[in-house]
Amino acid sequence: MYDWANSVYSLVITSTIFPVYYNIVTKGVDGSDLVNFFGFEVVNTVLYSYSISFSFFVIALISPLLSGIADASGRKLGFMKFFAYLGSLSCIGLFFFDGSNLEFGILCSVFASIGYAGSIVFYNAYLPEIASEEEYDFLSARGFALGYIGSVILLVFNLLTIQFPEWFGFPEGSFSARLSFLITGIWWAAFSQIPFRFLPKNPFKKSIHKGLLSKGYKEIRSVLNQVKTRPVMSRFLASFFFYSMGVQTVMYLAASFGDKELGLPGDQLILTVLIIQFVAIGGSYLFAFVSGKFGNKISLMIMVLIWIGICGAAYYVYSVYEFYALAFVVGMVMGGIQSLSRSTYSKLIPEETTDHASYFSFYDVTEKLAIVLGTFTYGAIEQWTGSMRNSAVSLGIFFLVGLGFLVLVTIPKKSLTPKSI
Repeated sequence: MYDWANSVYSLVITSTIFPVYYNIVTKGVDGSDLVNFFGFEVVNTVLYSYSISFSFFVIALISPLLSGIADASGRKLGFMKFFAYLGSLSCIGLFFFDGSNLEFGILCSVFASIGYAGSIVFYNAYLPEIASEEEYDFLSARGFALGYIGSVILLVFNLLTIQFPEWFGFPEGSFSARLSFLITGIWWAAFSQIPFRFLPKNPFKKSIHKGLLSKGYKEIRSVLNQVKTRPVMSRFLASFFFYSMGVQTVMYLAASFGDKELGLPGDQLILTVLIIQFVAIGGSYLFAFVSGKFGNKISLMIMVLIWIGICGAAYYVYSVYEFYALAFVVGMVMGGIQSLSRSTYSKLIPEETTDHASYFSFYDVTEKLAIVLGTFTYGAIEQWTGSMRNSAVSLGIFFLVGLGFLVLVTIPKKSLTPKSI
């Protein structure tokens, strides 16, 4: 249910309405896409790419220490709540962004991103605590599927208010788009109350009230030493790092690509993302089924190969129907590779450990650094070459390197014992 709660942020804020709204309100009256941000002149889409990179860089810096503190003190749920509320309140703040206050809008989007990414660190760490290993793949897929369904429901409602504001008594103009940011923040905070109510608060009965920083540092250092001695885990994280650079960049910047390179109107861009969301529901379960038949490694390798094909095809996409077809393929592998990556990593964590947040902090930091480098590289290549098509093709290199590391990974077989929680 936390996937249901927070996935509206991913869809409404990062993938559809906000990027389109941002591009519109930051475009000059003369059609220029240059904006002034704290005295620096930069292309609006490049600024947006860099803001995403910055927010995930912050999380990459602080989440390991926070995870160590959470594991040492048993306060994982408390940290998850803090970041969830930070993110939801920042989404509400975007209601007041109208283009004239660019710095305020970027800061709100950065804090929303930090809230989302920060809460995910602690949320993912619950998977090995509430399920047995044979449940990991399908439970992870179910979470992503619920997230896609919930976010589509809210997105459809938001689109109705934008396309037909008179039905709801709303004024014409940007009000409905800004209202969608407000509703997203409320949805996120409200539905988060369900997992906050039922997730175990301190399952291993840890209680530390003094020296939290030093305890947290020792906790994360201990886990880091264990990760270094596990070649399979290190190789998987390396593979995950490189293919996530591609996956996450596509997720965050696909709408900007369609807007700038194809000149697609907002409604067609959002329809594209809806296609991705609906197909991703089936993709999550499809590749969970494939992993059950052939193993996680084979399933992941198939998806990475498909992603390489997507990057190459993006360079030659010029029509709306070609963009829709590519979106269909993206949706098929997007949900699958996210859910299966999470469950695969869960299988690599030692059964005897209770430091799940610390272990997952390395997984999440790997993903966040991948987003930082992926979105930064994407924006930099666009800045240098003047075309997002070159940026899209470059992502294929990341997938190739990720595939190389994935070949070296062997998923160990562990005993399947039910969890006590």
